[in-house]
Amino acid sequence: METCRWIPEAGSGIEHLTLRRDGAGLFAQGAVIGEDFGAFYTIRCDSAWRVRHALVEMAGGARLELHADGAGAWRDGQGAPVAALAGCIDIDLTASCFTNTLPIRRLGAALDTRQEIAVAWVHLPLLRVEPARQAYTRLASHLYRFEGVDTGFTAELTVDDEGLVVHYPGLFHRTA
Repeated sequence: METCRWIPEAGSGIEHLTLRRDGAGLFAQGAVIGEDFGAFYTIRCDSAWRVRHALVEMAGGARLELHADGAGAWRDGQGAPVAALAGCIDIDLTASCFTNTLPIRRLGAALDTRQEIAVAWVHLPLLRVEPARQAYTRLASHLYRFEGVDTGFTAELTVDDEGLVVHYPGLFHRTA
């Protein structure tokens, strides 16, 4: 079991993550506290780091549950297809450093060249989910360029040996 914590470089808040691996894959549990919200999340991935289940619960009761087949098909918590997310393999929680690890680990050596991906982008605290185009490129052994393709946002993420973010310039840095 591994734990990490990140804090924002401006304002207040914290993300705490506990990560467990087993023969079936990966189980992540985290809590994110922002300036005006609190959320708890669980993300289950298969052994290839493909998201299979995600649950986000906001302090106050709002909740979002998604199931994925690992090949780009998604269903909501009641089993209904979520057609808008077709083709998304990864999930990105707007206030979480951890979710950057998912495509970094899943794509591995392919990131030696720029890889554009579609993600299920979850806006916290609204729990609105929509597809978003992103790109990742490995610049050095522990340095990746992240691009929000639709927004023009870019950042160079420093990660550890496991692909977990150590520094997300202007946004977050790891404390433990």
